[in-house]
Amino acid sequence: MGLVVSGDQAAFAWLVDRHLKRTHALAQRITGKPQEAEDVAQEAFLRVWIHAGDWSAQKGRFSTWFYRIVTNLCIDHLRGNSREMVEIDAEWADASPGMAAQLHRQQLGQRVAAEVARLPPRQKTALALCYYEGFSNAEAAAILDTTTGAVEALLVRARRGLQERLAPYASI
Repeated sequence: MGLVVSGDQAAFAWLVDRHLKRTHALAQRITGKPQEAEDVAQEAFLRVWIHAGDWSAQKGRFSTWFYRIVTNLCIDHLRGNSREMVEIDAEWADASPGMAAQLHRQQLGQRVAAEVARLPPRQKTALALCYYEGFSNAEAAAILDTTTGAVEALLVRARRGLQERLAPYASI
């Protein structure tokens, strides 16, 4: 990152290459849309290039600083856009026994995704960081610029909300 601060384009290209896949995956999990994830990733890397001088090793790891930028952009994106419900795929019309189970799994997966999409942005972000991206609660806290306890509370509220909204589907 020191080289990026001094304007080294090759070092910046290396950073992009190293973090692009995970950035896009995280942004897609939070925003729920591939195109929005691409926009967020592009904007995040642009901000790294423009504001490289704002980062310092004394403040913390690059990844913490960078993923804070990504998650803040995702949350801003969510607050500015309406959420769409996931629609059931019409091609599952085959009524064979195995297809019924597949259809049920697909519908349940879509329901879970739809309910995760309805979570408040910070709860959804905490879930994405800790469960999907594998960050520890402490790392997620640093990225979200909060305490570990606050991240744990976000996760508890997210799980509780999902459990309540998905309870009717548990016995199906």
